[in-house]
Amino acid sequence: MTMNKLKVVTYNMRYDCKEDGKNNFEYRKPYIIRKIKEKSPDIIGFQEMLPHMKVWFEESFPEYNLVGCGRAKDYTDEHNAIAYRKDTFELFGLETFWLSPTPYLPGSRFEEQSICPRVCTVALLKHKNGIKPIRVYNTHLDHEGEQARLLGIGLVLERIKQDYECFPLPSLLMGDFNASPDCKEIQVIEEDGILEDTTKGIEYTFHNFGKPQDFIKIDYIYKSKEFICDQIGVWDDVEEGIYLSDHYPVEAHLVLE
Repeated sequence: MTMNKLKVVTYNMRYDCKEDGKNNFEYRKPYIIRKIKEKSPDIIGFQEMLPHMKVWFEESFPEYNLVGCGRAKDYTDEHNAIAYRKDTFELFGLETFWLSPTPYLPGSRFEEQSICPRVCTVALLKHKNGIKPIRVYNTHLDHEGEQARLLGIGLVLERIKQDYECFPLPSLLMGDFNASPDCKEIQVIEEDGILEDTTKGIEYTFHNFGKPQDFIKIDYIYKSKEFICDQIGVWDDVEEGIYLSDHYPVEAHLVLE
């Protein structure tokens, strides 16, 4: 990678669930290793990464640093971890905030939300050959309530705007938003105008391990104006009925002007 080109991926890994049968995480591991090694993204934003999955990733991919904590009050449970290549980036800043009225209270959530806390992981990454750092925001909105998702994405957008006004830097927002492009939650981002959706044209990202009746687009990568999106696609690999996840990871090739 040159200092003005980035390969970025958002990847809902699907938590380790025994009920997934042959698509249980244990059986998907070799496919995940092969795919990430093959594509070698510069930055990956993960969702649904449990603590033991995080340990496995760190052992399997020593070329990456993986940052971020779990969403529970004791920092366990699912992580919205951000992975970045060690040979490419330095970590200049890291923060996790909860999507709630008390963003810095671990495990907190909105009253309108499901029982699952939700977080946003923010990494300030400096390319080793670049001048300015970039900000990467990775989140996973509530799976049950539209109101919770609206409150959550509102909090994230407010944070992005505050950061940009304080010190404008190229910014990326990625994740599983649990909302299709026609939903209010996505329209809020579009109307805000600070970020642009790179994933327009992708038909669906969630496929529930290949069940057409469940196909829906809910995974996104947004960029600030400093980036140009050169290419977008999904990792739709399947071998003998085994997928990388119940979501297709989404990959964007970005050029930093």
